[in-house]
Amino acid sequence: MNEEGSKAKRKALRRALVRVLGVLAVLWVLVCGVIYSFMRKPPETFGRFMSKTPEPIVFLAFPFETLWTHARAGTLQVGDAAPDFELLRVDKSEQIRLSTLNQQQPVVLVFGSYT
Repeated sequence: MNEEGSKAKRKALRRALVRVLGVLAVLWVLVCGVIYSFMRKPPETFGRFMSKTPEPIVFLAFPFETLWTHARAGTLQVGDAAPDFELLRVDKSEQIRLSTLNQQQPVVLVFGSYT
């Protein structure tokens, strides 16, 4: 009887452990989904979300870089036309639209950091 009771306890403990691990796995996937959904929102919204999260936990416990790469990948391919956008002139006198400039002359877009 004692041996059977011991086996039953181990089996119950194993079941409980599997349940706990299953719940943790589901929670992990859900949190990954929440983080990913906020990554796809505008930078201001994502920034507000990240300011309220414990960053070390987010960076260590979740695939942050992979989620970020997929969330911000975009759909442009080499050779596609740049999407139209509007920017304020440096002197803040007016808005300039890419499509307007592109009708007058070819436009080269250079993105990078100059710091």
